[in-house]
Amino acid sequence: MNDLDQLVLSAQGEFATAATPAELENAKARFLGKAGRVTELLKGMAALSPEEKKSRGAEINLVKQRIENALTARRQALADAELEAQLKAEALDVTLPGRQRGTGALHPITRAMERIEAIFGSMGFEVADGPEIETDWFSFTALNNPENHPARSMQDTFYVDMKDEQGSWYNLRPHTSPMQIRYAQAHARKYAGQEHMPDIRVIAPGRTYRVDSDATHSPMFHQVEGLWVGENVSFKDLKAVYVNFMQQFFETTDMEIRFRPSYFPFTEPSAEIDMMFGSGPLKGRWLEVSGSGQVHPQVIRNMGLDPERYIGFAFGSGIDRLAMLRYGVNDLRQFFDGDLRFLSQFK
Repeated sequence: MNDLDQLVLSAQGEFATAATPAELENAKARFLGKAGRVTELLKGMAALSPEEKKSRGAEINLVKQRIENALTARRQALADAELEAQLKAEALDVTLPGRQRGTGALHPITRAMERIEAIFGSMGFEVADGPEIETDWFSFTALNNPENHPARSMQDTFYVDMKDEQGSWYNLRPHTSPMQIRYAQAHARKYAGQEHMPDIRVIAPGRTYRVDSDATHSPMFHQVEGLWVGENVSFKDLKAVYVNFMQQFFETTDMEIRFRPSYFPFTEPSAEIDMMFGSGPLKGRWLEVSGSGQVHPQVIRNMGLDPERYIGFAFGSGIDRLAMLRYGVNDLRQFFDGDLRFLSQFK
């Protein structure tokens, strides 16, 4: 075996022991680099005769080619080994079930709101929706709230940095009562001049805003206001409608409902509505669920109607509180925290 064959075997041996691409490149430099052993052989040809250069050059070029082939083969072997290791690390078990897209569900407040709309719809009430940024007139004045009423305070109501045509600040509506006024006014205009006007029967569910936050209050909450105005609507109708609603909403007649005298500027007489379940954890506890009363004559007048001819009742209930009672939730904030562990219970 001559020195050139020995050089090829030496290169093949070093290439075979290179465990990484970096080690292989270092081995390549020792044989094919600028100071490598093959390069040194080529430099040594300067002292040879022309005939010797021809034969020796052909031999060295053949050796160089054999070394380069060995280098290429080792590079491919290292690349294949790396790919195989990567495939093993990222191996897929095709017998596993596929990933499924999770199914969503209606929010419990949305469920409660839709239930409320369906129940009152069955009693002939329409559903009204309107702006959440309201004028002072619709939020307070039209509802017979005097200018010095505490509800107009910035400690109770969120105001918007914008004024209406009368120079009053706009506000985030503190209740959905403005929709009662808007709906009744549109109804009165529609039947103006006619001998008979159909009864106004409407509920206004939606978001409302007040400066309040604790376990049972939120700065943003949901409310449903109800209104029934006609020529012969009494407090007895209020009681019948609301008791029927409560029994359908909670799907039970095992409850007591009382109307407790109270005061609101927009109704006269006024009453708080309390309820008590006949069984379960809330048995024996009275819980306030709504404010109500016969619509004040001035509010009827602000609707564009004659209070000497038309009379009616109104009520306002917190949808969030009704949902808490229906689903057994003791902290209002859980509805709005976005915790899927809590919300997934209502799928």
